[in-house]
Amino acid sequence: MTLNKSTLNKRNKLIEVIRTLAKVAIGEAFADVVIKNGTLVNVYSGELLEHIDVAVAAGRIAYVGNADHTIGAQTVVIDAKGKYMSPGFLDGHMHVESTMLSVTEFAKAALAKGTTGIFMDPHEIANVFGTEGVRLMHEEGQQLPLKVFTTFPSCVPATTDLEDAGASLEVTDIKEGLQWDNVVGLGEVMNFPGVVYGDPKMCGEIEETIKSGKTVTGHFPSDDDRMLQAYIASGVTSDHETVTREQGLQKVRMGMHLMIREGSAWHDVKEVIKVVTEDKVNTANISLVTDDVSPQTLVEKGHLNHVVRRAIEEGVDPVAAIQMVTINVARYFKMEKDLGSITPGKCADILLLDDLQKVEPLTVITDGQVIYDHGKLTVAFPDFVYPEHIRNSMNVKRELTAEDFKLISRTNQNKTKVNVINIIENSARTEKMTAALDVEQGFIQPDAEQDIIRLACIERHRGTGQISLGFTHGFQLKAGAVASTVAHDSHNLIVMGINEQDMAFAANELVKMGGGMIVVENGKVLAQVPMTIAGLMSDKSLLEVVKEVAELEKAWKQIGCPLNAPFMTFSLIALPVIPEIRISNRGIVDVTQFKLIEVEIG
Repeated sequence: MTLNKSTLNKRNKLIEVIRTLAKVAIGEAFADVVIKNGTLVNVYSGELLEHIDVAVAAGRIAYVGNADHTIGAQTVVIDAKGKYMSPGFLDGHMHVESTMLSVTEFAKAALAKGTTGIFMDPHEIANVFGTEGVRLMHEEGQQLPLKVFTTFPSCVPATTDLEDAGASLEVTDIKEGLQWDNVVGLGEVMNFPGVVYGDPKMCGEIEETIKSGKTVTGHFPSDDDRMLQAYIASGVTSDHETVTREQGLQKVRMGMHLMIREGSAWHDVKEVIKVVTEDKVNTANISLVTDDVSPQTLVEKGHLNHVVRRAIEEGVDPVAAIQMVTINVARYFKMEKDLGSITPGKCADILLLDDLQKVEPLTVITDGQVIYDHGKLTVAFPDFVYPEHIRNSMNVKRELTAEDFKLISRTNQNKTKVNVINIIENSARTEKMTAALDVEQGFIQPDAEQDIIRLACIERHRGTGQISLGFTHGFQLKAGAVASTVAHDSHNLIVMGINEQDMAFAANELVKMGGGMIVVENGKVLAQVPMTIAGLMSDKSLLEVVKEVAELEKAWKQIGCPLNAPFMTFSLIALPVIPEIRISNRGIVDVTQFKLIEVEIG
């Protein structure tokens, strides 16, 4: 095959090329590209159709069948004998920021794994820089061969009374953002109690989205059936926080679009896919999504192709699994006329696979152009540079000291009882637990033998100097400290450690670095991942970031943590919209009651 080494083709709208496509289909004009003699994964009929050709013109599909009549002297012919032709995969819910990469670097990795379109919710950068941050990421995505659609962030901050972010978005911001090209809906509506009980901001955002004819995506981690149905009745149409088969079945029965998640740290496919494999529900309103994926996962396991593979491993028919990342997603976002299938008129986003079980693309085509072929990207990607102030987002009031991390006890006893955040490996959820801790010289002491260690959240957007303190269980640290400015969703500076000296050192080093993640021990940096874009994303290449993250994981293990992707679990410890208990810059949050509680009990 002759590969195109040039920069990217112009993306044509259907209305601009309908006559061209029709002429090619009836043989009055020749195709630009014809993929010959492959086995078509037909996501409409659910069939595998052998010996099929696909003719492409102006970046879109003109004809499917025997396309000999569309081949001219200038037509590029791609031999697909022995290969499957699948529509490109679409991720219906994800946060690019979680990959630690810029949109451009992420696109390179995702395309190589068969993802040709994403519906991103950039609410991480929105919590730091508001509409400006969203606009920058959205604009970066519009110049790429990966189709980048945006759901405009709905909950910035995620809660209004429990934390402080760097920015806030109001109904007027959402209304304006919904008018941008390729903004296709409202980002995950995390404040579900606000929706259910009529919060004017939440209801206003949903109303504006419905008025614009776009999609309202959801976030519902509760088991409360009445609240679920009120949430759906309020206009929210999907959820990706489902963790049990029972929850999934109820949501499907209520007409909700069920997004089954398989990220790097939360693995929900095994349990939730049982609604398909055991309950045998209709899969048309189900999709597979990643939500949050680390750079390590992208390289070692893949992107959406890994989630498809996991579904197949759990017993889902391969064609059904592919439907859940193609046509189902396109329909949910009202984009079926352009995406999700290999049928006339659609964008020519096509994968060539040699095995439907392994789901590893040999060739990736977007808009009729070969973007990836046999292990190599084949086009040049444009550069995108973020403004200096976006790369200088750390605003901590002063240098931190060990004293800042000592928690004063209100008791005059030598023991006290405290609330503790218990984390769960490979889960976005936490559990509320209690522990009895020693009090020495008026300060509550951590207890490494019980695996109860210090935790802090420091406001880093406005230089207020606000610091909240608490305790966590489950990370099994034996030494040192860790810190991160990736701290969903407000992305303040979170620090955790065995001793307060290392906690102060980790926090101060991270401020100097411009944000990111760090592991320290005895006043020395063991590993760090600088993330200078809003303190959330690196400006380095995928392989550079993968190397840094590998060193970070190694360092976490060196100080005692055996967990899978612990930095991702740690990054969620400040997210006060997923049960049961979190820390924010304002204090400890009981998410089941949506209120701040004291660390010390009684």
